Amino acid sequence: MQQINGFYGVLFIIFGLAGSLQTAQAHEADGVAKLSWLAGCWSAEGSEPGSGEHWMHPAAGTMLGVNRSVKEGKTRGFEFMRIHEAADGRLLFTALPSGQKEATFTQIRLDESEVAFENPEHDFPQRIIYRLKDSTHLIGSIEGVNAGVTRVIEFPMQRVSCE
Repeated sequence: MQQINGFYGVLFIIFGLAGSLQTAQAHEADGVAKLSWLAGCWSAEGSEPGSGEHWMHPAAGTMLGVNRSVKEGKTRGFEFMRIHEAADGRLLFTALPSGQKEATFTQIRLDESEVAFENPEHDFPQRIIYRLKDSTHLIGSIEGVNAGVTRVIEFPMQRVSCE
C-alpha cells in the first residue's frame, strides 16, 4: 500500500507542477491580452498614405508590431516592436527603430485604454505611451528630455482595415 501511495504522491506532484506551469503561462498571456485594444492597423493622421502601425493580436504572451513613416512617397523610417511580459509581471516594450540600437522600456501604467512604458536611461524618448481615445482613434506619444528640453510628441492614428 505504501508504494501505491508513493505512486499517487508522485502523480500529484507531476500534475501540480503541470498546473502551475499552465497557470504561469496563462498569467503571462493575460498581461499582454490586456492590450488587445491595440491590435490592428492604425493609419497616422495627417501623414502620407502608408504611414502608421500594425499590431498583431496578443498570442503566446506576445504582441508584435511594425511602424512605417512615409514622406514624399518614400519610406523614411520604420520600427519593429515587441510587447511581452517580464519575470516580475510587468510588460516590456522593445523597439528596434531603423538605423538605431534596440531599446527596452518597462511598463509604468496599464489600464483598459492606456499603457505607458519608461526607460530613464534611454537618450530620447524616455517614455512611450499608447492611449485609446475611442474604438477608432489612438494616440501614440513619446516623451522625455532631449538636449535639456522636455518634449512630448503625439502621433494621432485612426483604425483602418488591414489589407
